[in-house]
Order: sequence, then structure tokens, then C-alpha cells
Amino acid sequence: MHLFVNDAFALEPVAVRQVGDIWAQLCEEAVLAAKSDIALTRAMNAAILYHGSFAAALTHRLALKLADHDLDVDELTVAITQVFLSDPAILTAAAADLLAIKERDPSNAEILTPFLYFKGFLALQGQRVGHWLWHHDRLHFARHLQSRISEVLGIDIHPAARMGKGIMLDHGSGLVIGETAVVEDDVSILQNVTLGGTGKESGDRHPKVRHGVLIGAGAKILGNIEIGEGAKIGAGSVVVRSVAPYTSVVGVPARPVGHAAPGSALPGVSMQQTLDEPDYVI
Repeated sequence: MHLFVNDAFALEPVAVRQVGDIWAQLCEEAVLAAKSDIALTRAMNAAILYHGSFAAALTHRLALKLADHDLDVDELTVAITQVFLSDPAILTAAAADLLAIKERDPSNAEILTPFLYFKGFLALQGQRVGHWLWHHDRLHFARHLQSRISEVLGIDIHPAARMGKGIMLDHGSGLVIGETAVVEDDVSILQNVTLGGTGKESGDRHPKVRHGVLIGAGAKILGNIEIGEGAKIGAGSVVVRSVAPYTSVVGVPARPVGHAAPGSALPGVSMQQTLDEPDYVI
């Protein structure tokens, strides 16, 4: 565990600074929280301040959340530590996810709260651990984590799904992402979204969500289709055909209702949920 002191193992210098900055900010916010409410002192110490690094604190948080009678905190701590040591880029992705939440969620202006409490953030980091396990022939361990994340956090992401960084799973409740799905960088997804199959295919059968997409609450995106860069999917929409880049779709079945110029602000980052057409708000 001494390698976790500064999270510098096998990371590029820029990534080391990013993770280090996140850790410093997290500690500062934990100290302020404890000072503002003495009842939180023990909690802030146990969750953040007693740890030597972002990696160690994240390991502890995930292990504590996902432990059960089959795999206890110590066993999960060993496994998660191994994953972070083997693929420290997971830490960079986690740091990017925290920044994404801080920048995009109007109800939250810090990184401490999502780190400790946001289901979407915690489920995504657990899935990243499961993804590593899945690709290193530890399928049953990965399945166990998927099951625990679903039971504890109400979010079901298959460990084989490929998730980018800078992702915000807002609220997260009821989110389902299938085995062959891809979610690229800077995507924001609201609650009760399904990235699923059509129920009649095998193999590569789930959506590919490209850079900067925004998916509204309750949307169902089904099949091996592509949601192009910068697209918006309206709340409650059912999408069964590919969506062109920078296109907004709504409805059942979804149909295009707006277009933006390529290179426009990415809706997954801006969280701009309105359209130029005044009749539509996703």
C-alpha cells in the first residue's frame, strides 16, 4: 500500500498532477466539513483524512460500500488495490468523473459529496474495477461486483461495457448498461436510462454512445446503434435507430427535432437540455 502515497506509480506527469489536485481538494473539503459540523469529524477522518492518497481513499470507499458476507472489506480492499496498481489510469478517469460532476451538476459545487455519496459516481468506479477483472479472467469476481453494485446502488452496468472518462451518471437510479455498450468521454446520463439490446440478437448488440452526448431521464436506447458525437436524447424517448452527430431526438419512436453545427458546445458537458424549438425540453 505504500505505493499509494502519492498515486504516482505508472502515471504520466499530467495525470499525476490531476489526481494530486483532486486529492488535495478532497482533503481540504473534508477538513472544512468536519470544522463546520463536529459530528462529521469521525466520518471525514475515516473516509478521507486517515488515508494517504486518492487511490487509498477510493479503495476504502468502494470496499466499504460493496462488502457483504461473501466478500468482506479486507478482501475487497486487496482486490481493488491490485486493480489500481495494475491500471492506474482508472484513477485518472475517476478524477475526471468527479470534476465532471462538480462542473455540470447545479446542485453540487464540490467533489466531496459525490465522492462520498453519489450513487452514479460510486457505481461507475466499481464498474471500472469489474471491467479490469473481467478482462483478466476473473469473471465471477466481476459478476459479483456487478451484482453488489446493482443491489446497493440500484445501477446495473455490465463489467464488459466500455466506459470513458469525464462521465456523469446523474442520480443513476434505474440505469442499465449492457455488455457490449460503449460510452465515450464527457457523456452525461440521467436516471432510468437503458442502453440495451433488442432482445433478439447476440454478439455486439448494444448502443455506442459517442463523445459529449446527453441522454435525458428515462430514455431507452436499444440495439447496436450509434449515438453520434454531441447528440441529445430527449427524456422518455425510445431510440432504435442511429442518431447523427449534433442531432437532438425525442419521442416514441425517437425522431430528429433539432440540429447543431459540428463543433458546437457538447451537450454532455454544457447540460443544455433545451432546444431551439420552444415546444421541446429534454
